Amino acid sequence: MTLDSTLLDAFAPTGKLRASINLGNPLLANRHAATGEPGGISVDLARAFAARLGVEAELAVFDTASKSVEAVTTEAADIGFFAIDPVRGAGIAFTAPYVLIEGFYLVRDDSPVQSNGDVDRETNRVVVGKGSAYDLFLTRELKHAQIVRAASSQAVVEQFLRDGAEVAAGVKQQLEADSAGKPGLRLLDERFMVIQQAMGVPKSRGDAAAAHLREFVEEIKRSGFVAEALARHGVKGASVAPLAGA
Repeated sequence: MTLDSTLLDAFAPTGKLRASINLGNPLLANRHAATGEPGGISVDLARAFAARLGVEAELAVFDTASKSVEAVTTEAADIGFFAIDPVRGAGIAFTAPYVLIEGFYLVRDDSPVQSNGDVDRETNRVVVGKGSAYDLFLTRELKHAQIVRAASSQAVVEQFLRDGAEVAAGVKQQLEADSAGKPGLRLLDERFMVIQQAMGVPKSRGDAAAAHLREFVEEIKRSGFVAEALARHGVKGASVAPLAGA
């Protein structure tokens, strides 16, 4: 499609669309085992949006959400894929979510923590991935438990076990994968949050750019693109977010 030059400059000032890709959530982005190339729904969306603009996508790949957020906030990247959070919203204009993911707690089988209501106690240390959506959320929500920040979401279960902490928090599927083959662990049976994954653009790029990106996200949800991408990549445990206002 043909865009107004001002809008195109807002998204691709270098002539390419620089997309910040976070590998910290393997449900949405990862590296191909054989080639090492990044792939996943975030990469698919970045390339689809670049095609809409008529430019090439240039991927900036990071191992944590916090680094990915920083790239967009500082305009080292033009768009990114993040969980919506008010802290991040200080410098990033978010779309409505395109995917919903659940956050869960992991504990040991013999833990006295039986429900989410048991977590926020002074005797509990809760391990989270530094700068992740659930780190930001639990930092606001937990008033008594101590939050312990692992270097990345992938390191949460390892640190939880190594330090003898009481609770690990994260994306359900990540916790399940990282605890597989490690006996004596269990997930609590209810989610503590719904993580709303959205696209974002630096607020400094203007209201018109933010509105255009929001429109794109609604189109790809409506067309079935997001659902097809989730199926193509074999993503389980994530669902297409409803249309904005639905």
